[in-house]
Amino acid sequence: MATTIKDVADYSGVGIGTVSRVINGEKSVKPATREKVRNAMKVLQFTPNDMASRLRRNETRCIALLVPVINHPFFAKFAYYVEDEADKFGYSTILVSSQQRVQKETDIIGRIHRREVDGAVFVTHFSHSEEELKDCPIVSIDRHFGDDMPFVTSDNYSATCRAVEYLIERGCKDIGYIGSKPLVFSEVMERERAYRDTMAKHNLPVKAVNEIILHGEEQKVVRDFLDKYSDIDGVFASGYSLAQSLYGELINRGKRIPDDVQMVSYDGSFGQWNNRNFTCVEQPVEQMAREVVKILIKKIKGEDVEIRTELKTEFVTGMTTK
Repeated sequence: MATTIKDVADYSGVGIGTVSRVINGEKSVKPATREKVRNAMKVLQFTPNDMASRLRRNETRCIALLVPVINHPFFAKFAYYVEDEADKFGYSTILVSSQQRVQKETDIIGRIHRREVDGAVFVTHFSHSEEELKDCPIVSIDRHFGDDMPFVTSDNYSATCRAVEYLIERGCKDIGYIGSKPLVFSEVMERERAYRDTMAKHNLPVKAVNEIILHGEEQKVVRDFLDKYSDIDGVFASGYSLAQSLYGELINRGKRIPDDVQMVSYDGSFGQWNNRNFTCVEQPVEQMAREVVKILIKKIKGEDVEIRTELKTEFVTGMTTK
């Protein structure tokens, strides 16, 4: 006959409730009593029913990670480290690609309300009502996902200022900006503001395109951008996908990089995916992923957390600038 929780209680001389509190990791049990119970469990070879324990605590030990797409180097790398960090806390991770459909985000929010997952990390393109988000442990990357929803971001403004200044220092005078504007307010929008402020500081013309772009539509936006601003000698791309498309289109048009046009990109996900050594603002993807999980776990436990967490980027020079 299998050992029961009552057997452990009898062996250790404590009540069943005390054994239950030890199993659930509650801190109210005295250290000596906790050790006595754990010894009894070891001697009797008692293994707690983990699923039943989770149900009693009304938790799943599972979180969701929602990203727009998974075939993007930033999101792929980010997902790897989120899963790794969650595992350290004893949580499994469900990866969901929203494919930019709001219903998929709504479904995850519903799963949190139904206690099918304990919380979620969101990289969202959509807004949701306060009522919908009420009592939902959610942490986002870059996006302002509600007044009391914490988010992790990088130093978008200062990093972009530095990147544009770098192009100016290398002789660029006609610097363009090409970006993808999210549907909800996001720290990513600080990149365009930084570009415009830096150009105004040096009394240089603004040549910017910042549109709502679905993943996979970058090529058309790049072509339109270069048709409109064919005289640029430098360009700042706000993300990996746009930078990739821009690089290829410039080459197709007979432009030499960096001799004719110098390029800097935000993201810095190039190294693991191709051999192009881009000059870029490299986000601390691993640190962002691990930090967002730590904040989410605190949120799930009901602990107080900072609403905004900003991490420092690194400016990496490469072959796309002189």
